[in-house]
Amino acid sequence: MSDQRIQVPPNCELTLGMTCVDKSEPGRTVWRMRADERFANPAGIVQGGFVGAMADSAMGSATVTFARAAGRKVFSSNVEMKTSFLAPVQVGATLECTATVVSGGRRVAFAEAEVVDDAGTTVARASSTYLFTERG
Repeated sequence: MSDQRIQVPPNCELTLGMTCVDKSEPGRTVWRMRADERFANPAGIVQGGFVGAMADSAMGSATVTFARAAGRKVFSSNVEMKTSFLAPVQVGATLECTATVVSGGRRVAFAEAEVVDDAGTTVARASSTYLFTERG
């Protein structure tokens, strides 16, 4: 894929309404997202897949900043992910996700994320492995 076809921001972040609020440190990003009523399950709380998608996007972008600091232009693909949901997310809450690369090399990076709500409650933790592919 050529760089001309890369949409910034990507559709996934537009759909979720995610906003990057800090990417000043390589290998670390901080994102915010409002827990929209469109993401509610029948019980009236945010369905976990949306929280997991937020963590995935945040960790993926952290891995890209990690590679960029080494002078590389890469695509970063999630190859596995584990998410623990620790508390329900109420519709209307503002979520903040901090993602950090904990280890990385030439081909892969390992990242972790923590998602907290606007009351400061940790609602989810995630970890994932990302595979790098060089961009042309």
